[in-house]
Amino acid sequence: MIASSDFPLTPEEYLRLESTSEIKHEYLHGDVYAMTGASDSHVTIALNLAMMLRNHLRGGGCRVYLSDMKLRVAQRHSFFYPDVFVTCEPRDSQTPHYKRFPTLIVEVLSPSTEAFDRGEKFAAYQSLDSLQDYVLINTDKQRVETFRRGNGGVWTLQSYTPVDGMFELKSLQFQGSFEALYEDVVWETETTRSGESLD
Repeated sequence: MIASSDFPLTPEEYLRLESTSEIKHEYLHGDVYAMTGASDSHVTIALNLAMMLRNHLRGGGCRVYLSDMKLRVAQRHSFFYPDVFVTCEPRDSQTPHYKRFPTLIVEVLSPSTEAFDRGEKFAAYQSLDSLQDYVLINTDKQRVETFRRGNGGVWTLQSYTPVDGMFELKSLQFQGSFEALYEDVVWETETTRSGESLD
């Protein structure tokens, strides 16, 4: 991500500018960062999981959002675009352009964003009292990492691989298969990761 502001913006200024921007930006402590496009595997995994969760939660009052919906982290003066997140909080219906009370947040890892997703972004997400599960999904191999909030706000890590057969999102009482999560994923090679030629 590349910083795109020369001076700090207020949250209100960010929301106003973002509403007319042709590209998406995340907002952190007054600075905005342009978001790059995602790979085929990244988008496929996010869509697969969103559809699985939508089917699981249908009729229960929870909503599933993909990466076009902003998530506000007021305690860290930030707005992010998670790959997938779920909110079960009625108050989120009051803000049509962003949400504030996620139960689950999922980031699909990319080489350019993995360090940020594991580091500063996760630190910001931990300030959300509503958040119960933070999930990282790999794109170079089949692996799901779930950070769960336990007693006293302590986060514990549970990793899943195809050997386990299934992965679990306890906050939503959901179990999913690796076969469904990675369905139609085109695995990237070193050539595709290093850049594509334009014909």
